[in-house]
Amino acid sequence: MGHPIMFDAADPLLTRLREVCLALPDAGEKISHGRPTWYTTKVFAVYGGSVKGDHSDPLLARALLFLPDPGERAALAQDERFHVPAYYGPAGWLALPLDGGVDGGGRGPDWDEVAELVESSYRQTAGGRRVARLDDQRGRPGD
Repeated sequence: MGHPIMFDAADPLLTRLREVCLALPDAGEKISHGRPTWYTTKVFAVYGGSVKGDHSDPLLARALLFLPDPGERAALAQDERFHVPAYYGPAGWLALPLDGGVDGGGRGPDWDEVAELVESSYRQTAGGRRVARLDDQRGRPGD
């Protein structure tokens, strides 16, 4: 028996995140454990997650789960907008609620920031050739 679908396919946040993720070289999408995930050979982004210990908490239901750059992780973890998600957290992943979280006041996400977080996660998981193609697309030399 598979996992139940845990997202609304018509969610505008999901639609926009999908555009960001699928704009990256060789990115694909699949449903894994009931949630949309984006990957090349490894997953680099997930839409929606759960809070460790309380899977009914809606805080991360509409969140971007991503693997932050190791040099930026500590600073992001101190920002109250970011959370450690269940399952992915022990591997270093963080979550950013795209709907502002429980008390987000209805603010929409900063899509430039979201794109940067997704790209950083992609760069860590996609492999050198894909990262070089991304740099070519962006018109900048490789790091």
